[in-house]
Amino acid sequence: MPELSPTGFRFALERGVAKITLSRPARLNSLTFEIYQELADFFVKLSQHDQVRAVVVTGEGRGFCSGGDVQDIIAELFARDAKGMLAFTRVTGELIANVRRCRRPVIAAVNGVAVGAGAVLAAACDVRYFAKSARIGFIFPKVGLSGADMGASYLLPRIVGLGHASELLFSGAVIDADEAARIGLANRVYSDEELVPRAMSFADALAQGPAFAHSITKQMLESEARMGLADAIESEAQAQALCMLHPDFRTAYEANTRKLAPRYEGAPEVETK
Repeated sequence: MPELSPTGFRFALERGVAKITLSRPARLNSLTFEIYQELADFFVKLSQHDQVRAVVVTGEGRGFCSGGDVQDIIAELFARDAKGMLAFTRVTGELIANVRRCRRPVIAAVNGVAVGAGAVLAAACDVRYFAKSARIGFIFPKVGLSGADMGASYLLPRIVGLGHASELLFSGAVIDADEAARIGLANRVYSDEELVPRAMSFADALAQGPAFAHSITKQMLESEARMGLADAIESEAQAQALCMLHPDFRTAYEANTRKLAPRYEGAPEVETK
């Protein structure tokens, strides 16, 4: 499994589900220069390990992620020139790009506050489950910055539509879980106690499923955003043909004919009671 000694998050792997817990609760799991880079590198490593079949990202304590750490980052940025500023913004964007490049389904379990970089991190995940207490906001305009940061203006319109995205990115408004669900930013809202177990249960179901096919689905969702319909149909035809050549296709067929649950290639053993 990935070898890393992170400073701002914990990692655990169980039954194919990689759980990443941002772990600076006293700072609402804010990100430092080091954590941005560590997380970016870590998502690359996750994609390189067959044991990882799904990923859950959550935060310890009262928050998911409050964005970049004001004490550790903002003060230093004022001492940088334009080249230094650009180096920093490229690192933050690298994290989001690597979440999207990760060929595993990534589920955000958004507990408490998710603002700034934390909101973009949640948006980069494939599925977002919110706790009832969660709040999310792309608050960059409130600190004099563009709402278009770390890929937010690419991701958000594809999730909630251009109108809702424009309103959030211009205003920097922080919305609650129910409003996030209403506009499609939250897939589901659970009680605070149910949030992580529900996210882990969904990830576990994905981990038991066809990992190769899931990786193709994620690739298609990403690449087809820039295609016309004809190109998308052709791309899916080629991708599905590859899936049909994979052993999981025959495994599913034979299991269905026998009325058994399929055991896909590399799936963890199912515990029996």
